[in-house]
Amino acid sequence: MRHRVSALSAFLACALALSACGKHEAGGAKSGTAAASPGAASTATETGIPVATQAGPRVDLHTNMGDIVVELYPDKAPRTVENFLTYAREGYYNGTIFHRVIDDLLIQGGAYTPDLQKKPAHAPIGNEANNGLSNQRGTISAARGRTAASETSEFFINLVDNPRFDYTSDAHEDTAGYAVFGKVVSGMDVVDKIRRVQTHPQGKFTADVPVAPVIVEKVEILPAASP
Repeated sequence: MRHRVSALSAFLACALALSACGKHEAGGAKSGTAAASPGAASTATETGIPVATQAGPRVDLHTNMGDIVVELYPDKAPRTVENFLTYAREGYYNGTIFHRVIDDLLIQGGAYTPDLQKKPAHAPIGNEANNGLSNQRGTISAARGRTAASETSEFFINLVDNPRFDYTSDAHEDTAGYAVFGKVVSGMDVVDKIRRVQTHPQGKFTADVPVAPVIVEKVEILPAASP
């Protein structure tokens, strides 16, 4: 059963921290528009988010429910993008699952095996949420623990606009935000299929774990597009 959490700090800590928490309701519109870089032309994607004409690297998340292609933003979140690509090159994500699926909020993965064993990760990279990007539907962001500089391998895809996850200040861990470092450019239908899977409590997680594992079979870095 879903329940509301009135305090933003409690919501953020439970929704995205690496520790287990229950379900929450999220507000926000189903689609949105993110600001492009000044002077850059843009085109709409299937998520409704403008795309700068200068494309970043793309990766294909091959899952057992279909493919999700993500374009990354190295100009906005260079450490976060390189960190994600490093894990992809190493094959780290292959065989991991989306271990948290919260309808009308996010799907999260990047660390756990189907039996909920957490894979060892590299050292944290620090938070790049203060990059002018918003956690809009279809964007991919770095998950973290309760401290702002604890990002390692985990990521989440926003199912709706989640401005409450955006950077607002360095005053507190809860206002430091979650770093957007790319967006889904193909496969939002797969993302929406994942959001509808049945979930239950399992292991240390009190809720939101898919009953049938949603497996990232392989993360493939796609060849750069020809000029």
